[in-house]
Amino acid sequence: QPQVVESGGGLVQPGGSLRLSCTASGGTLEDYAIGWFRQAPGKERERVSCISGSDGSTYYTDSAKGRFTISRDDAKNTVYLQMNSLRPEDTAVYYCAASQSTYGWRFESSYDYWGQGIQVAVSS
Repeated sequence: QPQVVESGGGLVQPGGSLRLSCTASGGTLEDYAIGWFRQAPGKERERVSCISGSDGSTYYTDSAKGRFTISRDDAKNTVYLQMNSLRPEDTAVYYCAASQSTYGWRFESSYDYWGQGIQVAVSS
């Protein structure tokens, strides 16, 4: 079972960029679908982007399309979320999670292994 760990969060000005990283301690992320989710204060957790563990297919929520890019480097056991053109409404705790599902990886319910979350704040 992978122990998922996020890194790369922080404070950035509107229009800036951050790259989040998701790694696994004590295991490999290879063959797992990986998803990035976020939860803003007072709001429900929402999907941001996911990447399949089988063929590299990707999913983006509408607000992330054109601004965020998810990628994986299995040799480094890492999945990245490159976030550009950040907006104040992107402020949230971002979570990385892993799923063994082959067909349901686009859906939050398929994710079993979650990281602790990392804060991203977009503010001037």
